[in-house]
Amino acid sequence: MIGRLRGLVAEVAEEDALIDVGGVGYVVRCGSRTLYRLPAPGADVLLHVETQWAEATGLRLFGFLSREERRAFVLLQAIQGVGPKAALGVLDVLSPAELASAVARQDKASVARANGVGPKLAQRIVVELKDKAIADGPVAALNRAQAIHTDYATAPGEAVAALMGLGWPELIARRAVDQACIRLGENAHEGLLIKTALQELDR
Repeated sequence: MIGRLRGLVAEVAEEDALIDVGGVGYVVRCGSRTLYRLPAPGADVLLHVETQWAEATGLRLFGFLSREERRAFVLLQAIQGVGPKAALGVLDVLSPAELASAVARQDKASVARANGVGPKLAQRIVVELKDKAIADGPVAALNRAQAIHTDYATAPGEAVAALMGLGWPELIARRAVDQACIRLGENAHEGLLIKTALQELDR
């Protein structure tokens, strides 16, 4: 799994960028907000990457200039009806901090400005993200701490929290721990779950 790329901007197209890392070119799909903020071709850039695999499209890399944008992208796709295109559309019109503010106000109109997001889906987004830490800051940190002490008060939950502490997005951490639970059984202790989940993530 590719989580980060540092290299030179080789090309910038309408929907993606070509990043040269040691002579290897990586095609990274980006939203228009990210593409607009990329440095000129030939300049160095660091992208936070979300790697996805689908039967129809194969391996795809989605790039962001901040961890918060990548986190918001993952959280958005955990919502039914939100795919990569819609998630990028939301982040094109709202930064993670602006999205967090819209969710706090339950402002579905701001979210519905995104391409591919209608009023019903916008309503679902602001409702389902209500208790999620979208952007860093005092409120987000408090929400994460509260989540760890409540929802994560089990061995699988503690394993998820540990993986998130290592930088893995919550959705991916939960999937890896779920797979570890299937392999080991629900009575496996936290340390073994973490080890097995990391092996899943390295595949």
